[in-house]
Amino acid sequence: MKNRVLLAILAVGFSGIVVQILLLREFLIVFAGTELVIAIILANWLILEALGAFVAGKWIDRSNNSVGVFVGINLLFSLSFPFIIYATRLLKEIMGVLPGEGIGLAPIFISSLLLLAPLSFMHGALFSVSCRLHAKSLVATHKASPIGNTYIFETIGTIVGAVVFTYLFIPFFNAFQIALLLMFLNLLVGLVLMLDNLKRSFSTKLLAGFSALGILASIFFLAGSGSKAIHQHTVQQQWPGQNVVYYRNSFHGNITVTTSNGQNTFFADGKPIITSPDPDLLFLEEFVHLSLLSHPNPNTVLILSGGAGGMIHEILKHPVSKVVYTELDPMLLDVVKKFPTPISEAELNDPRVNVEYLDGRLYVKKSSEYYDVILVGATSPVNLQTNRLFTKEFFAQAEQQLRQGGILALSLPGSLTYLSRELKNINASVLASLNAVFQNVRVIPGDINLFLASDSNLDSLISLEALSHRFYERNLQTGLINPFYIDFKLDTRWTDWFFESLQGASNQPNHDFRPRAMFYSIAHWNALFSPGAAKVFAWVENLRLKHLAIPVFVVMMVLLFFGLKNRSKASNNAITFAIATSGFAGMLFELSIIYTFQIIHGYVFHHIGLLVTAFMMGIGAGGMVITAKLNSIKNGIRLFLSLELMMLLFAVLMPLVFMVVVPGIFELANSYLVNGMFFLLSALAGFLLGAQFPLASHIILSTRDGVSHTAGKLFGADLLGGWVGGLLGGVALLPVMGLVQTSIVVALLKLASIGLLVVFAYSKRKSIFKVLG
Repeated sequence: MKNRVLLAILAVGFSGIVVQILLLREFLIVFAGTELVIAIILANWLILEALGAFVAGKWIDRSNNSVGVFVGINLLFSLSFPFIIYATRLLKEIMGVLPGEGIGLAPIFISSLLLLAPLSFMHGALFSVSCRLHAKSLVATHKASPIGNTYIFETIGTIVGAVVFTYLFIPFFNAFQIALLLMFLNLLVGLVLMLDNLKRSFSTKLLAGFSALGILASIFFLAGSGSKAIHQHTVQQQWPGQNVVYYRNSFHGNITVTTSNGQNTFFADGKPIITSPDPDLLFLEEFVHLSLLSHPNPNTVLILSGGAGGMIHEILKHPVSKVVYTELDPMLLDVVKKFPTPISEAELNDPRVNVEYLDGRLYVKKSSEYYDVILVGATSPVNLQTNRLFTKEFFAQAEQQLRQGGILALSLPGSLTYLSRELKNINASVLASLNAVFQNVRVIPGDINLFLASDSNLDSLISLEALSHRFYERNLQTGLINPFYIDFKLDTRWTDWFFESLQGASNQPNHDFRPRAMFYSIAHWNALFSPGAAKVFAWVENLRLKHLAIPVFVVMMVLLFFGLKNRSKASNNAITFAIATSGFAGMLFELSIIYTFQIIHGYVFHHIGLLVTAFMMGIGAGGMVITAKLNSIKNGIRLFLSLELMMLLFAVLMPLVFMVVVPGIFELANSYLVNGMFFLLSALAGFLLGAQFPLASHIILSTRDGVSHTAGKLFGADLLGGWVGGLLGGVALLPVMGLVQTSIVVALLKLASIGLLVVFAYSKRKSIFKVLG
């Protein structure tokens, strides 16, 4: 029985991570998501899972049929998954939102919360029920061992699930096939678990019958064409009014191609990126020709993303000898080649064009070549990946790769009639970053603002006479750009109006470790589609360390007050609070590590997956070490305090490590030493988190009974802390306050939890000196 229970716990971890990642990908396609959307969805999953663990932990100890409860919840969890996928794909149609149209944060929060509720609640409940099952399967053991072992084996299942999903499920199966495979696995595990209980009651036999029917149904749909038919039907419904001709997931995301009235639209994670055969000529001609006409001899050009679909075609109209185009996802250009047009054929087959499948910023750092013009194809720093191309640090790198008189060109959203507060801040922050690096910066305002930066005198290079002369000299064949249009664009009234409009805007530069422009871009996006939340973003923008230090102090005082009034529960409540702060710290540790890694490498899906796996392995290792020593631990409080102090030290040292290493880290971006450092930090953060959970269970269970109740309470506190950390860290702390101040917030929380532990350990008549060793 014990081995079957452990197999069931592994399946819980495996299925949980698969469901979580798959639905996250589905939501990203629906919401055209950024890191903020990811933070909201993951946070919703965590809070609902915490609720499920807490509720189940309250009543499962009173149940006489924990096996039946587990199998019943597992059955509902498995059967619900395909229906939730279906509902997610219909979400925009239900909300009345067109394909490619944005959705505000409030609808994203509410809709994802409702859709995730059944699955995440049940998955949290399965943890508490698993603890109860494991406790009953052991003849004699320490009370905390079932909780520690459940935590460990669920973590192992999570690690295996993440690897299998990334390297097996994504390349070879669609979403419904994955859901059916998961159903088959979970229901089979449930049947195996019930082998000794089939003759017990009618309800057990009924559960076994439904499980068997579910297994047969999953085999039927997987063996036939049913799962593919459902997948194709829902994909088509996801894009109403358009014919979906291509839909595929890669390691980097989802690519969908739709066709309507002879026009193909390419979507990356739900965002339109290319249209063919008729591209967006207004943007392409303005961006390319005004940039290249500003240089007297643009011989070599570097494009950082966004080159396919017309940009390269326009560049090749100029007398260039070499065009280097960096694109991270090879699948994107493979898909473009599947739907060839005269433009795509001409630009991708031209011998002057070299395609580099590499992150653009990393290419700039590694390249030994110099360029006359560098074009940043991303049009807004709306996420971490693109923000890395709009920071002061990147501009300094790009300046080093420009030839004498070279120009860096980029674009940002704008307007010729009104600049909102958010648009002012985006443009002002990036402009301040450019001015901090380049001697001359010229802005050509429009619905898309064009920024040209150089160490040469741009006033002499960018004039109507100079640009018109080059236009005729190069014999450019264009649909929009001509000397009359250039005269209109260069009119000084537009630049005068632009700089007047920036009065009062943020002039703080955009940095790698303080991506304010990314925050402003997210605020702008939210203002367009969910204006009701604009005040929230305005408040977050002005967030300072003191604003968070005061609530931490208030919470500590409240817990101290109630703890002194009821000392019998004070110590256990202090431990529960410490676990919640550890959940908060663990989430921010991992976010900060991935965040820093992404600044260096760009969006490298495999490595980020390995970082998360290292974190989970650390959790498992920490849990194993402590669980193995539970029977020999004599002073659990002292060991727990030691782990708290280690987490405090980790919070203080982590930004210092990055600040010392980062100045030279780009030189070694692909070195095993640098990558190993990130994996080691991730595993160490996980180890500290994993070691605390079984130890906290050991301390609490030494004063009270109720394995499942304790497990649910602690697991819920852990996930609640992760929920707060995910939302606060992803939305406010890292983008607005930066890495150092974020670490200080974690350190303050840990100081508060340490203070409460010391006070309430002492209140139990233990000498503080004895507690601390």
